[in-house]
Amino acid sequence: MKRKSEEISLFLIDTISRWSGVDCICVDQRSRHDELDPHYALVFDAYYRRSIPAPEKRQSLFNNPGAFESAVGGTKDRFFLDEIPIRIEYKHIPSVEDIAIRPQRHIRLLKNSGTYPLYRLLNFPLVFSRSDWMGRMREQLAHFPPEAWQNLFDNFSAKMEHYLSDFGAASVSENQFFRLMSRAGFLRYAGASIFMFNQKFEPSHAEFESQLKELSMLPANFANLWDSISGERSEPSEFKKFELARLLAREIFELR
Repeated sequence: MKRKSEEISLFLIDTISRWSGVDCICVDQRSRHDELDPHYALVFDAYYRRSIPAPEKRQSLFNNPGAFESAVGGTKDRFFLDEIPIRIEYKHIPSVEDIAIRPQRHIRLLKNSGTYPLYRLLNFPLVFSRSDWMGRMREQLAHFPPEAWQNLFDNFSAKMEHYLSDFGAASVSENQFFRLMSRAGFLRYAGASIFMFNQKFEPSHAEFESQLKELSMLPANFANLWDSISGERSEPSEFKKFELARLLAREIFELR
């Protein structure tokens, strides 16, 4: 990170770590990238056991930064410090812990939200900790039960099949919005299914495609199929992309 980002990061870590309810803080690896990148932001996850300051108090503790806004429920803050965009998520430990330890109870939630929160829990570098809680959770996720991976694969591939059906209808439609949404939905859940088969949690959207292509177990001719379906060029036609998507879906189901 550049010096300005490093200074802001240290300020935020020091501020949040003083809240007695906070157990640990993690930072997104991308926060170490060049701050001139248009997608750059400092992204933190703060895991807490007891209460944390209310949004108004947090705004004051962060030195009344620019464009401060907090999500409904106060679980996320977004603001700017010295023109650096900041994103902080506050995660209640009992809820996170139950998902990590008993994922089978939360398949419906994970099916709808995706597994990116578990990816963050497992992979974001730890920058502050009061206890061994994070280490225990990461050990738990390293032994994520096979039946949970399979259940998530089944759920994501079912959603892939739903979007494939929409994709087919959209491919012969003049509704451009329907085309984009059905194709994006198909790719999203086709990729998620492959991540689950490889027993890997889904990364962020920015890293989704690159990490997907690096997985060890992929459908036959995966890269060519994926690129042909996801490309925005006029060739192949939308209907041809649907036919390729149908082929990719069949290859994904054959992974089982």
